[in-house]
Amino acid sequence: MELKVTKIGNSLGVVLPKELIASLKLDKGDTLWVTDAQSGYRITPYDPAFGEQMAQARKIMKKRRNVLRELAK
Repeated sequence: MELKVTKIGNSLGVVLPKELIASLKLDKGDTLWVTDAQSGYRITPYDPAFGEQMAQARKIMKKRRNVLRELAK
C-alpha cells in the first residue's frame, strides 16, 4: 500500500486509508510503533517491548508451573 507524505501544520505526516485502519484495528488516539525489519521498516500497533516481556513471562511460567498451580488454589 502506498502512502503519501503530506504537510500537516508545521510537521509532516501520512494519512492512513480506512482499509488500513480497519485491518490494523486502529482508533483515534492509538499508538503505532516503527521497528527495523529485514527488508526495511515495519509499522505495527503492537508494542515490541511488550512482546519481549511476554516471552520472558512464558519461559518463567513454564519453568515454575507447579508453583503457579499452587498459588492459584
